[in-house]
Amino acid sequence: MNRRHLTFACQGEDLVGTLDIGMASGTSGLLIVSGGHELRAGAWAGQAQLAARLADAGVPVFRFDRRGVGDSGGENPTFRHCQPDLAAAVSAFRSCAPHVTRLVAFGNCDAATALMLFAHGLPIDALVLANPWTFEGEEAPPTMPASAIRDRYIAKLKNPRELWRLLTGGVNLAKLARGLRNAASTAPVPAGLVPDMQAGLAAFSGPAEILLASGDRTAQLFTQSWKSDDPRITRIASASHSFSDDAAREWLFARLMAMLTPEPSALP
Repeated sequence: MNRRHLTFACQGEDLVGTLDIGMASGTSGLLIVSGGHELRAGAWAGQAQLAARLADAGVPVFRFDRRGVGDSGGENPTFRHCQPDLAAAVSAFRSCAPHVTRLVAFGNCDAATALMLFAHGLPIDALVLANPWTFEGEEAPPTMPASAIRDRYIAKLKNPRELWRLLTGGVNLAKLARGLRNAASTAPVPAGLVPDMQAGLAAFSGPAEILLASGDRTAQLFTQSWKSDDPRITRIASASHSFSDDAAREWLFARLMAMLTPEPSALP
């Protein structure tokens, strides 16, 4: 596997990207988009590791730092205004790997949101969107969604140790009462930018898959604002936002490989 670092321009600033490419390189490539202030290597270097593994499997992978992040110059425009960064990265990827004829883009958290908003105007053929962010700013509401709170308390009631703590006075009853009130709440999650996400994804002509880690708070908040029967949604029973546990890591790799294959085979 060959790893090459390069620079490319975006509105007068130099952005830095990394191309991972194997000895046997296919015509389907993956663009990894980082979210927030995350470096192109990803949390726990997970994106760098994923890129290396995909490259060994014959998939060219390009990742980059958007303006104001990591090695790139300028100020971070946030996900709401990163369309120029995405466009520049797509162009750089196609330039340094001209044999790539089918480009799949993958993003997690607000990177998934950015792809929902802007991919329809870019030469991107397919999307893999993980745990999309549904709030205008960089902070989520201070409380968990009611469904997540209910799931948490149900899990606790199934745990003999937690039941023993309740019976022996080891549980703060006032805190428990507040939690139960929140669990009974049916207040909707604020819509935020969800309508724009829906419109952007509707305008995208290629296939798209939405990956959700069912125990992740961002994914739980997303499900409260999105149609639960959307056929593009696929879930895994994991609480890892970045798919860091072994099972989630293997699952993510399999989902990406399926989208990168022109004629996807049946998945496990």
